[in-house]
Amino acid sequence: MNKQSDPLKSAKIPSSRLSRFSAFGGLATRLVGNVIKEGMKQYSQGQSPKLQQLIMTPTNMGHVADKLAQLRGAAMKVGQMLSMDAGELLPPELSEVLAKLRSEANFMPHKQLVGVLKSQWGEHWLDAFGQFELRPFAAASIGQVHLAYLATGEKLAVKIQYPGIKDSIDSDIDNVATLLKMSGLVPDNVKLDQLLLQAKQQLHHEADYIHEAALLNQYQNWVKQQTHFVVPKVYPQLSNDSILSMEFVEGAPIESVISLDQSSRNKIARQLLQLFLDELFTFKLVQTDPNFGNFQYQADTGKIVLLDFGATRAVPEYLSNGYKQLMLGAMTSDYELITRAAADIGFFQDNITPHQQQLIVDIFHQACEPLRCDGEYDFAQSQLAKRITDAAKVMSTQQDEWHTPPMDAIFIHRKLAGIYLLATKIKAKVNVSALFSVHQPSDDARKA
Repeated sequence: MNKQSDPLKSAKIPSSRLSRFSAFGGLATRLVGNVIKEGMKQYSQGQSPKLQQLIMTPTNMGHVADKLAQLRGAAMKVGQMLSMDAGELLPPELSEVLAKLRSEANFMPHKQLVGVLKSQWGEHWLDAFGQFELRPFAAASIGQVHLAYLATGEKLAVKIQYPGIKDSIDSDIDNVATLLKMSGLVPDNVKLDQLLLQAKQQLHHEADYIHEAALLNQYQNWVKQQTHFVVPKVYPQLSNDSILSMEFVEGAPIESVISLDQSSRNKIARQLLQLFLDELFTFKLVQTDPNFGNFQYQADTGKIVLLDFGATRAVPEYLSNGYKQLMLGAMTSDYELITRAAADIGFFQDNITPHQQQLIVDIFHQACEPLRCDGEYDFAQSQLAKRITDAAKVMSTQQDEWHTPPMDAIFIHRKLAGIYLLATKIKAKVNVSALFSVHQPSDDARKA
């Protein structure tokens, strides 16, 4: 979740389908009016602007950002998924709007917040607490998080879902889709319908706080033998499908570990990479949001705090096996095995050209460079994340058609890229091949 800062402000979240539809309709009307006004102005000056140029004026982009920030929920999720799948293909103006939405979040004004709490917990909701902070300390696309204390003194983090989000997911995304298609802001070669369907499924998943509570309990059980991780416990008596009450776990921003010695930084990056591999190959359940805010560090205990499991996705068996084979192929520079594994995962369309296929395989090989390192891999010196991004940009500009990978794969790549970025930021060195060796398939499995 995004930490709240002074520039953020409270704004009433439209809660009914009608009010949310009206918000979209008002935005569309405003955009059309601005397009006509700007078009007439430029035509009178002897210019012949294209429709996309008229749409993507600073004024229009500002209106889009403000309205989507107000609506939160589905609008935010579509923006996140678009930037993940087709970020390099989007117009810079739209990319800037999406980046702004990812980094900023409005929160509910006190009156609306109290109304939500009364509807969920009853008129005497405050009786359960010794103290409840009405100003949230974090806000995101689905809800906001508040600090609270029980009468016993226990410190809680209470995540409260924005009203109307759950019931308006499908209609919101359909409305966003209509705006995007009418505006022409998204390239035709992006599979928007497929992406929006996945966005609906993902948002319904994230809006179920009972399910997230179960995931928290599941992760607690998985990592209880790994004493270097901390997962907040759930308070079920104060939780439901729209409110998630958790233990407030103290910790410093994960980036703060840059001040630690090299050995400590290496250990932290190693533990997070090991957890990712365990998720992918053992648990087959991956928390796919690598936002640095979802990891904290306890200097006094040396433990890593794991937060926010709303974006956790199950990994199908075929996908887990496919990535195991792909990494093995990349580790040994076996391009035939990489190609076969990528095909099994679903990266190649029937009409893909040999050149396009080779570009994808080359990026996979490059992304797994740490596996080929004999000993510790120096993430900061390698600039691996930047090189992979640059290679993806080249591929997107060379291809006539952009191939949308399987959505599960996009989320897995998102998580791995986030860990790479963190390892780079804290200047860590990790023996990645040793971590992967625990999960390497047997010789018989390799030949299968």
